Amino acid sequence: MSDQSPPPGWTPRDPDTPDEPPRPPAGPSQPVRGGRPGDPAKAGRKPRPRRTGWRRALPTWRMVLGALLLLALLIGGGLVAGYLLVDIPPANAAATAQSNVYLYADGSQLARDGEVDRVNVPLSQVPRTVQEAVLAAEDRDFYSERAVDPKAMVRAAWNTATGKGTQSGSTITQQYVKNYYLGQEQTIKRKVKEFFIAIKLGREKSKNYILEGYLNTSYFGRNAYGIQAASQAYYGKDVGKLTTAEGAYLATLLNSPSAFDVVSHPQSRARALARWNYVLDGMVKKDWLPAAERATTRFPEPGKVRAAAGLSGQRGYLVEAIKDYIVDREILDDKTLAEGGYRITTTIDRRRQNALVSAVDDQMVGKLDPEARPADRLVRAGGVSIDPLTGKVVAMYGGIDYTKQYVNNATRHDYQVASTFKPFVFTAAVENDARTQDGRRITPYTVYNGDNRRPVVGGRIRFNPENEGQVSYGNITVNTATDLSVNAVYAQMAVDVGTAKVKQTAIALGIPENTPNFEPVPAMALGTLQASVLDMTQAYATLADHGRLTPYTFLEKITKEDDTIGLPQRTPTQAVSREAADTTTSMLVSVVDNGTGTAALAAGHPAAGKTGTGELDRSAWFAAYTPDLVTVVAMMGQDPDTGTLQSLYGALGERRISGGGYPARIWAAYTKTALEGTDPVDFELELQPGAGQPPPPPPSPQFSFPEETPGERTGPPTGRPNRPGRPTPTGGQNQGGQDNGGQNQGGQDNGGQQNGGQGNGGQDNGGQDNGGQDNGGTTEGDQGGVTSGRQGTTGTTGTTGTGGTTGTRGTDGGTADGPRPPSAFLE
Repeated sequence: MSDQSPPPGWTPRDPDTPDEPPRPPAGPSQPVRGGRPGDPAKAGRKPRPRRTGWRRALPTWRMVLGALLLLALLIGGGLVAGYLLVDIPPANAAATAQSNVYLYADGSQLARDGEVDRVNVPLSQVPRTVQEAVLAAEDRDFYSERAVDPKAMVRAAWNTATGKGTQSGSTITQQYVKNYYLGQEQTIKRKVKEFFIAIKLGREKSKNYILEGYLNTSYFGRNAYGIQAASQAYYGKDVGKLTTAEGAYLATLLNSPSAFDVVSHPQSRARALARWNYVLDGMVKKDWLPAAERATTRFPEPGKVRAAAGLSGQRGYLVEAIKDYIVDREILDDKTLAEGGYRITTTIDRRRQNALVSAVDDQMVGKLDPEARPADRLVRAGGVSIDPLTGKVVAMYGGIDYTKQYVNNATRHDYQVASTFKPFVFTAAVENDARTQDGRRITPYTVYNGDNRRPVVGGRIRFNPENEGQVSYGNITVNTATDLSVNAVYAQMAVDVGTAKVKQTAIALGIPENTPNFEPVPAMALGTLQASVLDMTQAYATLADHGRLTPYTFLEKITKEDDTIGLPQRTPTQAVSREAADTTTSMLVSVVDNGTGTAALAAGHPAAGKTGTGELDRSAWFAAYTPDLVTVVAMMGQDPDTGTLQSLYGALGERRISGGGYPARIWAAYTKTALEGTDPVDFELELQPGAGQPPPPPPSPQFSFPEETPGERTGPPTGRPNRPGRPTPTGGQNQGGQDNGGQNQGGQDNGGQQNGGQGNGGQDNGGQDNGGQDNGGTTEGDQGGVTSGRQGTTGTTGTTGTGGTTGTRGTDGGTADGPRPPSAFLE
């Protein structure tokens, strides 16, 4: 039997221990687990853990590095390929831009915006300071930087993507390439081409060559391409005679050519001046302009706009408004639009446009006589008409002639809207279920104190507004306060509602939030804000469409060759409740039937409207609508030489110009023609609870008016049918038998209407000599016997006027509504 003893160094196995593989002792020459045989440096190192779970999905650092190297090779290869493949093209068609054609809604031609004004000049003819002003405005490091600035391009793209506004990251070289070789379209393809052409141009051409090309191809507004054309358009001189200040202003225009024209867009003056100062400050920072000279530099006022002959009359105003609409809504930018070649079909109805112009000419312009009446030189007018169901602007009047009065009176923002704002205060009251200081819900029949200079209660700002003509009314309903445009009532109502809520409601109706002087203070109820005629038409269109806002538009379609340009969506929204809008409409119907707007009755269609007269009579407004057409007309006073706002006192031979006068008559004449061939349509109204029937009237205190000789007025048509949503009037009802028992309105339309038997009708002369005037009661209750019976106890029955019903006998004490003042004290 052989020897079974273990070899030396081998430990005997315990018979009770399970079998396991032998583990030889580690020696100096034996590798440890995880190392490579024969690699003593690896000895003792722990094994690398394997990637498990979600970590297996992550790339390793080797993979990331490889991907980055591959991406860099691709980008580098793309840049090289782009540089080699993209050639510098010939000048584009925009270097000799075309005209745009504007069409009426029916497809007939409205206007053509004229040929391009362009004159190239060598850089040597451009003053050094003018060159430096352009560089300070657009590219201060032009001479030291490369043709493209990738960091600026990335920064501009980031700002645009994050909502900080569309910004340019282009150098002057890139802008020149865009102007001369490519175009203004915002596409990736154009940007890529611009990038490579700019690099190639920067390598092949000098900086002076590029700057000269840029100055000769840039658009400066007023249809002027190039610095020489701009110098003539704005300052009437050759470029070589421009001052530093003038050059800085032309450089300012490069940022926004149309908007920064302080002549045609006076509302942008503050922004334009800020940009002009930025340019001059940049020149100082670059040591191009001494600080002492900068301190004495004053803004150089540019000259008047010299419109092309093809834009005379209303055509220029329409084209300007349409261009602004296109640019403001970023349908096209102004430089792209200036390239031309577009066919722009507008919403302007040719027949209604002509009707609006004829109404202004017949009712106002034809009666001006500047030689006999110097005040007639100050008269301006603006008007806009909108279809409330579609939001389409169907007519616009901008002024007497675009080539003579270049500022568009329909879109300017420098006149107060006056009492045409008051309906928005009441709309806000209904919308917010507002209450008076003593807890009464505000409805058309809520009673307020209408005394002149009555302090407003409940506000943080002390305010005691004056009424027109300094008249105190005592306790009157909101409906009557609206008829007579009583400031004291509406200032208090604004505070009762909350001025912030009033502002929010006005914005919801369509007034832009950035409107000048749009401050949430009690005075806002009097219309201190400076909204344009177009803005006010938009807001009234929302009321007309039962509180539904459809954003206005001038455009039906824009095409260029075979391309159609997309237009912004105009989805209607319910801005305020129908109840709020319709209850406001019901009171504005009363303004036309009984109040300051009765001249609108001549249109022959049921209408709702509001008059307004601005501070110092600088403006007079009439904003009104039928169920299917909204029109706002304003008269304005402006010095034709200095451009300053002026009062209209004495214009057209009138001591004062009010909204219920010429503006209302223009409105009526236009509306009658515009709706010719259509049947009169009544308003279909859904009113707030309590708005359909007045509550029992409380007693009213006595008061008096200042003595005034009333002017001659024409009363409203007789036999006027009632409107839906209004209380049924009866002779002398509601307000009959006031302090003077059957005052002014006895014998009005329907036997006194809401104010039948009011005031002084039935006084010594039975409501004036002819029993409520020849036409069955005066327009505003202004001639119903003011001098007699002011403190009578029981007035006698007023004599029946022609077509009117006898006012009912008044009783002692009267109603909540005080007597109406003479016409001279109404708007």
